Amino acid sequence: MSYESDEELAARLAPSLALLAAVGETGQVTRAAELLGVPQPTASRRLAALADVVGAPLVLPAGRGIRLTRAGRTLAAASARALAAVTAAAREVREEIDPGSGRVVLGFLHLLGRTLVPSLIGGFRERNPGVRFSLAQGSRQDMLRALRAGEIDLVFVAPMPLDDPDLVSRPLADQELVLSVPPSHRLAARGRVRAAELAGEELVTLEHGYGLRQITDDLCAAAGFEPRIAFEGQESETVRGLVAAGLGVAVLPRSDQPPTGGMREIPLSPPLFRTIGVSWPAGDRLTPAARAFRDHACSGLTDLGPGFRPPAPRPDRHR
Repeated sequence: MSYESDEELAARLAPSLALLAAVGETGQVTRAAELLGVPQPTASRRLAALADVVGAPLVLPAGRGIRLTRAGRTLAAASARALAAVTAAAREVREEIDPGSGRVVLGFLHLLGRTLVPSLIGGFRERNPGVRFSLAQGSRQDMLRALRAGEIDLVFVAPMPLDDPDLVSRPLADQELVLSVPPSHRLAARGRVRAAELAGEELVTLEHGYGLRQITDDLCAAAGFEPRIAFEGQESETVRGLVAAGLGVAVLPRSDQPPTGGMREIPLSPPLFRTIGVSWPAGDRLTPAARAFRDHACSGLTDLGPGFRPPAPRPDRHR
């Protein structure tokens, strides 16, 4: 008996990738057929034919619907990934024809949505009004995970993932970090504070996975002490509110608004800055629209608003 090679089998399965992915997504042949715009009997016959090609059933009855067999789940998941790659390629082909009407999927940290992101997008759209943006916000960890998975085109993060060989990063700006304390705190009247003076203080921070949390932990470690974490949050504004309520102190970017509740912002000694960078997948797989926006962001020609300065010179560690 002769068997088909893996390549020959894949070639016979390729025309039905969309059906396999739709069945995997919906769990129903009828719904999958509706999504693809084909009659349900046609979809059922195609699935039966695919089972013959594979040599094993792909679906089994389950109540009023169906369930995928192990072989079906494997092929459905692979089909979804393959279709995502083809969809991205189709989008890139369209944008190659007219880069001015493409779409950029941009991820960034929550705090950057105040001035940095609006400034960069606003300046870019003055020259590229037809380009659309889809925006995603989250922790550094979540944004980098989405970037690696191909769900977003570019991310603005800090610190930059300079040691990740699958990503390329360039600095955009430096942002000063200060100590935020309630007005009655013992350090509130100080002109500067050394990190070592925070030993024993109750700190309010973001959760693990956020860039500011990593910077805070590194700052304390460099000063020789383990931070006492009183509260962990997911948004910097929540952290500011807890500090204003007297529940701890926090290392945060200098606010572009007057501090609320009499909260004091004290520079650290030596001054502490975080570098905001833009990262994208290695291999220059960006669409023309995303590539144009990346180049605009890296040009340094946009006023990013208060609290930002041009990035300090550093060793060329980005690829």
